Amino acid sequence: QVQLVESGGGLVQAGGSLRLSCAASGHTFSRNAMGWFRQAPGNEREFVAAISWSAADTLYATSVKGRFTISRDNAKNTVYLQMNSLKPEDTAVYYCAARYYSSTSYFSQEYAYWGQGTQVTVSS
Repeated sequence: QVQLVESGGGLVQAGGSLRLSCAASGHTFSRNAMGWFRQAPGNEREFVAAISWSAADTLYATSVKGRFTISRDNAKNTVYLQMNSLKPEDTAVYYCAARYYSSTSYFSQEYAYWGQGTQVTVSS
């Protein structure tokens, strides 16, 4: 069983930066592709970024490309989301997720494990 715990959310001014962390348990963590999703009040959950188990492949939503960077440190069983140039429209609860498989995916239904989420609020 894979357990995921997000951290690093908070309140930041527009143009600022945050780094989210996702701590994962399990000996096979490095075999799982990981993703970040977000959900704002009244909106559907949307894809943000994904990374393969080897970190060779990454995917980004158009809305965050060039501003956000996903990375992983398998020795620490941790996935990161570095968020720069934050905008008010980035405000949401951010969720970390893990697939059964090693390749990346845009689709939330293809992720098997989910964290509890961490709130990111960007003020104008």
